[in-house]
Amino acid sequence: MDLFDLMRESSAEKEAPLASRLRPRTLDEVVGQQHILGPGKLLYRAIKADKLSSIILYGPPGTGKTTIARVIANTTSAEFTQINATMAGKKDMEQEISAARDRRGMYGKKTILFIDEIHRFNKSQQDYLLPFVEDGTVIMIGATTENPYFEVNGALISRSTIFELKPLTAEDIITLIRRAVYDRERGMGAYQAEITEDAAAFLADVAGGDARMALNAVELGVLTTEPSADGIIHITQEVARECIQRRAARYDKDGDNHYDTISAFIKSMRGSDPDAALYYLAKMLRAGEDPVFIARRIMICASEDVGNADPNALCVAVAASQAVERIGMPEGRIPLAQAAVYVACAPKSNAAYMGVERALAYVSSHPQAPVPVWLMDSHYKGAAKLGHGLGYLYAHDFPNHYVEQQYLPDECRDEIFYEPGELGYEQKIREHMAFLKKKEK
Repeated sequence: MDLFDLMRESSAEKEAPLASRLRPRTLDEVVGQQHILGPGKLLYRAIKADKLSSIILYGPPGTGKTTIARVIANTTSAEFTQINATMAGKKDMEQEISAARDRRGMYGKKTILFIDEIHRFNKSQQDYLLPFVEDGTVIMIGATTENPYFEVNGALISRSTIFELKPLTAEDIITLIRRAVYDRERGMGAYQAEITEDAAAFLADVAGGDARMALNAVELGVLTTEPSADGIIHITQEVARECIQRRAARYDKDGDNHYDTISAFIKSMRGSDPDAALYYLAKMLRAGEDPVFIARRIMICASEDVGNADPNALCVAVAASQAVERIGMPEGRIPLAQAAVYVACAPKSNAAYMGVERALAYVSSHPQAPVPVWLMDSHYKGAAKLGHGLGYLYAHDFPNHYVEQQYLPDECRDEIFYEPGELGYEQKIREHMAFLKKKEK
C-alpha cells in the first residue's frame, strides 16, 4: 500500500456513514445476537479459536451480518477477502479462488471469502464455488436476507453451518444509539449532542430491529440540528420523528416472511385467538398479499380445524372468499376479517380431517378392497343380471331413516375412520351416531 492508498483509506473511513464507522471490531463490542455470539456458543468459540468453517449468516437487514464478518476479519489469522454478489461475476470469483490457491500452496495460509448477498448468485455461480469450499481452498462466509433453504443450493448448504440472526431488541438498539451519540472516537461525540430517553426509545421502536436505520436517523439528526443556546445539540423526540420514517412491515410475498406470516395466521385461528388472527391478517393486507390467497387459507382452516364442530364456519369462509372476488379491495378486508374472527372463535374439531387421512392411509395399503355387491350400481346395462345392487336396503324405508347394513368392504368392515369430537355441533353428531348404534342392538 503506497501513501496515496493510505490517505484514501483514511479519508474513506472518516467520511463513512455512522453505521459503518461504529461497526464492532471485536466480539466484546457486538451488541445483540447472544443466541449465537454469547460466550460458549458455537460461533463465538469458533471465532475466538480461529477455527471457523464455512457458514451462512441469515437475517433481516441491519441485524449484523456484515458486522460479524468484519469481527472475523479482525480476529482471524487467515486472509480475509470480500465480494458482493450484486456486482461480482464469475471472473471475480476466479480471481479470488486463484489467489486463495496461491496463498495455500506457497504460504500455507487459509483464505476466508465473505460473499455478501449470496442469494443474488445464480445456480451456476453457486455451483462454481462448491468444489473450492469442499476442498478447503476457501472458507466461505455467506450473508443473505433471504431464507438460504430457498435461495442457496443444497450442496453449499450441506457444507455450511447456518446461523440465523434475529432483529435486535429495543434495548440493543438504544445501547447502539447512545454509543453513536456519545462516542468521541467513532461516533458523533465531537458534535456535543445529547439525546433524550424518549427520543432514543422512539427511534428504537420505529427501527423495528434494524440498527442501521436507527443509526442513520441519529446521524441525520445530529448533522441537521442547530445547537441550542447552551451549545448542545438536543435530539428530542420531535427531532427524532423528523429524521426517521416508519418502515413498512417486514414481509416478502415470495420469501419466508410470506410463509411465516400465513402460518402464524392459520395457527392463531386454530388456537382460537381472534386478536392475533386480525393482526396477521392486517400485516398481510398492508404488505399487499393476494386477498384471494388469504381467503383460500381461511376456507381450509374452517374445514380442517373447525370442521363439524361448527359447519357454518366453512359457509362463512366460502362466502367471504366470494365476497372478496366480487367487491375487491380495500372493502374486501371486511369479509376477510369477519371470516377470520368467526373461524378463530368457533369450537374446534379436526375429526373429519383426521378421518380422511386415516382412510387415505388405509386405501393406500389396501387398494384392491372391492365394493360390496349390494352397493354397486344396478342401473347400467347388464348390471342387474350380474346381481349388482341386489339386497340393498333403502334407508328411508326404515324407522329413523336408518337400517343396519354393511357399507365397508369385507376386509375393513370393522375399521373406524371418523370419530366425532365433543365440542359444538359435533357433540350432537356423536349423540346421534350413538343412538343409531343403540338401535342396532
